Amino acid sequence: MFRRPVKPKRPPVPGPLAGQLQQESPDPAAPADLTPPTFDFSQADLEPHAGTKEPQSPVAAPEPRPEAAPPTDAETPAEPGAWRDEAAPTVAPTPRPHRRVTARWKTRLLTALGLLGVAGALAASWFLLPVRSVTVAGNQHLSQVQVQQLAGAEPGFGWLYYGAWRAQKLAQDPWVASATVTRRFPDTLEIQVRERQPYALWEMGGERRVVAADGTVLPEAQVQGNLPVLRGWGPDRLRDSLAIAEALRGYNVKSVAYTPTGITAETERGTAWSGDLESLLKYAGALTQFPGQQIHIYPWG
Repeated sequence: MFRRPVKPKRPPVPGPLAGQLQQESPDPAAPADLTPPTFDFSQADLEPHAGTKEPQSPVAAPEPRPEAAPPTDAETPAEPGAWRDEAAPTVAPTPRPHRRVTARWKTRLLTALGLLGVAGALAASWFLLPVRSVTVAGNQHLSQVQVQQLAGAEPGFGWLYYGAWRAQKLAQDPWVASATVTRRFPDTLEIQVRERQPYALWEMGGERRVVAADGTVLPEAQVQGNLPVLRGWGPDRLRDSLAIAEALRGYNVKSVAYTPTGITAETERGTAWSGDLESLLKYAGALTQFPGQQIHIYPWG
């Protein structure tokens, strides 16, 4: 049996319990009974009436969850002391790039064959195109054989490989002012030489040397004619002496002497001295106005 409080002013309940829930109206003069009324009913009375059964909303069935796959032997950590088959592979082996290795070796082989082919072609050109003819022009002091040896133009040398590097010794010779080597197909070399010429005699340390116009000493030079003599002491002023001899060439310079204080030029028309090179070159024409005299030229006039 259950006891259930009844709320005031509740509408009558339909069904077999309606007679039990009806009560007499209270007397207004009687004291109010605050004790809640009680009533008895069975478990069958709690069920709703068949005619008043409320409809229930359909409930969707829960979707089944996918079952997790059991862990493999490789993922399951081995317990201490547990036996495990070591022969069974846990990871699939990665295949080796056989095609890449083969292509790489093919590339290397083709490169090596190409290099061998180029080397063979160069070697063949050396023997097929040798130097057979050499011509020399412009030489006076040096002989043709000397020029040919200095230029490295030997018969049998590869004509295709001859270049300026081969003629460096010719350009460094003191007698050679300039040289040009031309190759003529298929086996000819033409060498054009411009030699330096003796210009003056330079007395230095008790020795007399032949020098060119640019001051280069010419070994084993044969002196022909009267060359101006350059002498002096103190600081080397060979370049200044050569400049004065070139500027006074028209006066037939005999000698040029230099000292730390100045330069003296002796010609057939007279002698001029100056302590400044520029002043001597500027006023050297005074020798024609005072022939046979010694002129002193100063920077201030």
